[in-house]
Amino acid sequence: MTNIPETGRTPRVQIRLVVIQILVLSLLGTLGGRLWYLQIRNGDEYAKEASGNHVQQVVQPAVRGSILDARGVPLADNETRLVVSASRTDLMKMDDDGEAVLTKLAGVLGMKPKDVIEKVRLCDAKTPQPCWNGSPYQPIPITDEATPKQALQIRERSEDFPGITAEPEAVRRYAAPGEANTAQVLGYLSPVTDEEITEAEDTDSPYLRSDQVGRSGLERQYDKELRGKAGVTRYEVDNLGRVIGKAESDAAEPGSNVVTSIDARVQRVAEYELNEAMVKARQQFDKITGENYKADSGAVVVMEAKTGRIVAMASNPTYDPNAWVGGISGKDYTALTGKKSNYPLLNRAIQGQSAPGSTFKVVSTAAAVEAGYEWDGGYPCTSSYSVGGQVFKNFEGESFGPISLGRALEVSCDTVFYGLADKEWKKDGGINPKKGEPKDYFYKAAHQFGLGQETGVDLPNEVTGRVPDRQWKQDYWKANKDAWCKSGKKNGSYTEKIAYENCLEGNKMREGDSINYSIGQGDTLVTPIQEAVIYGALANGGTMHTPTIGKAIISADGKTVKEIKPEVSGKLPVDKATVKGMDKALAGVVTGGTAAWKFQGWPQDKIEMHAKTGTAEVYGKQTTSWLATYSKDYTVIMTISQAGTGSGASGEAVRNIYSAMYGVQKDGSIDSKKALLPTPEKDLPKVKSDGSITAPKISKDPAKDLQASEEDETGADDGDQPAATTSPTGTGNRDTRRRSARPKKRRRALT
Repeated sequence: MTNIPETGRTPRVQIRLVVIQILVLSLLGTLGGRLWYLQIRNGDEYAKEASGNHVQQVVQPAVRGSILDARGVPLADNETRLVVSASRTDLMKMDDDGEAVLTKLAGVLGMKPKDVIEKVRLCDAKTPQPCWNGSPYQPIPITDEATPKQALQIRERSEDFPGITAEPEAVRRYAAPGEANTAQVLGYLSPVTDEEITEAEDTDSPYLRSDQVGRSGLERQYDKELRGKAGVTRYEVDNLGRVIGKAESDAAEPGSNVVTSIDARVQRVAEYELNEAMVKARQQFDKITGENYKADSGAVVVMEAKTGRIVAMASNPTYDPNAWVGGISGKDYTALTGKKSNYPLLNRAIQGQSAPGSTFKVVSTAAAVEAGYEWDGGYPCTSSYSVGGQVFKNFEGESFGPISLGRALEVSCDTVFYGLADKEWKKDGGINPKKGEPKDYFYKAAHQFGLGQETGVDLPNEVTGRVPDRQWKQDYWKANKDAWCKSGKKNGSYTEKIAYENCLEGNKMREGDSINYSIGQGDTLVTPIQEAVIYGALANGGTMHTPTIGKAIISADGKTVKEIKPEVSGKLPVDKATVKGMDKALAGVVTGGTAAWKFQGWPQDKIEMHAKTGTAEVYGKQTTSWLATYSKDYTVIMTISQAGTGSGASGEAVRNIYSAMYGVQKDGSIDSKKALLPTPEKDLPKVKSDGSITAPKISKDPAKDLQASEEDETGADDGDQPAATTSPTGTGNRDTRRRSARPKKRRRALT
């Protein structure tokens, strides 16, 4: 009988168990060895390979929203173009930093190699424009005007053009000078910078490296609404760039459309008339300087009097904002920013400031009433006003005898305001007032009229102008005292004498300062938009509005509409009787005052016009022309630097703008069918669910708008003509703007 161990296992079973144990231990040993080999011996090598597996983002740029006029006509939209771009990252991997590739690319595109190479260099403190101020990791556009043949050549010979792409992309499109240009109002785009990306990381609207952002104008003011949200698809890729999986994706969301209160037809007429006024002013002779007027810059603002909405805003010299699309060239950049350019990028309607001349007298009139002077009092309008040894003359030595405040405003009698301001200066204690004694009615009135501060218009970089009150005098003296004392001489030249006087008492309100101030001369500075607010308030009975250009934000599919309501900013510091008196006086300026010769035959009984002319003297320059006007619906402000008198330089142009809006013919009759905008636009344009916008066509000639009916051009009067439909991607009917004709005398004012 065989002996069986107590465990119940036979020798055969035990042998098998031993063999299994040996196999398990061998496998564990092999696995451990392999793990040691992978993680310890070659761990660094495999870790390096594993790090090559990462997530790659593919960005689909969002279609930027359009900027539309009040009727839906696009002022800025998008179109599909063939864009040739360069990857700076790929170029920097080459031995010559991609110079050979870029040179070869220049040959295909018909460009100079220098221009192409400059476009891909990065901007810094030492690198002048043109250069790339966006992220160095995103494709840098070389041109957005490539032909299909050029793009095909680049793509078929991709081995010859490493790092170069040629793809259809949606790019910004603006009107050109001669159309409803609106350049300074619209602004322009440029690539987002790394600093901006970092700053926006934790906000609800972060930037992607592919983003273009607004740099000025409405493009900047409403950048968040217009930009939309780019689509991002995330792929898992290995170190060779091969896709090994798809992580997640976010669909692109197109930007919203910004509807403005701008009317493209009136805008085009305003631009045309401003330019024509400047051209004609240059043909006139300045008796003081003995040369023709320079008329080197100007601005015009057309505003709804009852709401503060801007109907047109033009600045001259102007430029073509399309120059920025796809990257600006060195030549264009110099033309826009160089010393000889006269700085066309400036929006002189909100950034141009100068002495207002006699248009300021509405402020002085209100101050006089506030100070207790009777409206119908008899104030001497003499040919001159003497203070010590200095004589302040009335314009062209006119004398009207004792007159009321209203009549003084109507005939623009300087000496009446000289006398009133001088009396108040003396009442306030003269040059050495006691503490707390000055009432400063004339200076306080300017602040109450909104001067010396921003109007709040929805455009960036508005300037404040200046009210030279006592505080300003003190601050200015502190800042300049050392320089004045160093250069001033008691018996020197005129400028040296002035510096000497300023050194001693530049912080004091002198008698001559107050006298000059009362007629809008001296150190007072205002902007056209500030004047528009003041005269708009006179038109509506005394309510000042915050001027606005944005009228509504409409989503790309038209489903969401956010209206931008007009806002009241204050009230004029005068009672209704004074407003009524000034209103009557300003109407008298048109019928028998300084603007009457430019408004002869105007249908005053049907469309009552009011005006105030201004001729501001500027030391070392020719006089600045100002013309402030209003009807019951609109206020129009025009100013031209170095152009002579207000009515002489601007009168005809301003009248033509009103004629276009109301349909007033040369003989004074009114043809309603030819009126562009007899009443302010109330309705918003319609945006369809597919993103297209139905908008009327605009006429082919701004000069024609002054004479002929737009009935056949727009269909706006009787609906007979079909409207143009604009696609959200810019591929729709381009007749809306591109084929609208230039003025008969088109001028690009870059010089």
